[in-house]
Amino acid sequence: MNGLTILVVDDDPVVRRLLEQRLYKENYEVLLAEDGYQGNDIVSKNHVDVVLTDLMMPGDIGGIEVLEFAKSLERNIEVILITAHSSVDTAVEAMKKGASDYLEKPINFTELFLRLERISTMRGLLRSAEDLRQAMDVTEHTAAETIQNLEIEASALQTRLDNIESVLTSASMLSEEKIAQAISILQS
Repeated sequence: MNGLTILVVDDDPVVRRLLEQRLYKENYEVLLAEDGYQGNDIVSKNHVDVVLTDLMMPGDIGGIEVLEFAKSLERNIEVILITAHSSVDTAVEAMKKGASDYLEKPINFTELFLRLERISTMRGLLRSAEDLRQAMDVTEHTAAETIQNLEIEASALQTRLDNIESVLTSASMLSEEKIAQAISILQS
C-alpha cells in the first residue's frame, strides 16, 4: 500500500473504473462514488486522504461542493479536481477553496501519480515533524524536571555547606566537637 486512501468521485462509470484500476495497480486504497452526494456521504463516514473529483457532475453537488464539504470535515484532506472544461477562473476558485491540484481530462496518469506521490511525501514529512515535536516536548519536559531536581539538590548541599561553615567557624566549640558536628552534617 502507498498509505493513501483515495476517494474517486465521478459520474462517468468508465472514468471511475479506469481510475479505480490504475490506482489499485499502484497500491492505493480506493473508494468510489458516482456523484457528489455519494462522495460527501463516503467522506463523512470514512477516513480519506485524497479526494479525486470530477468538477462538473449532475445535480447540485459538483466538484467544488465536494471540495468545500471535504475541507469542512477535515482540512488535511487533499482534493484534486478533474475536468474536461478547463478554465483559469474555475482553477483559481478551486485553489482558493483549498484544492491541492487541478487536472484535465483525459487524465495523464504520470502527472496524477506524481501529484499523489508529492501528497504522500508531504504527509510523511508532516508525520515526521509531528513525531519530532513530540520527542522535543518529552525531552524538554525531562530536561526541566532534571534541572528542577538539580536545583533542589544544589540548594540542599549549599545549606549543608553553610551549616558546616557555621560549625567550623564557631568560637564556642572545641575543635573535636566542630569536627564531629561537621561530619554529622555531612552524613545527614
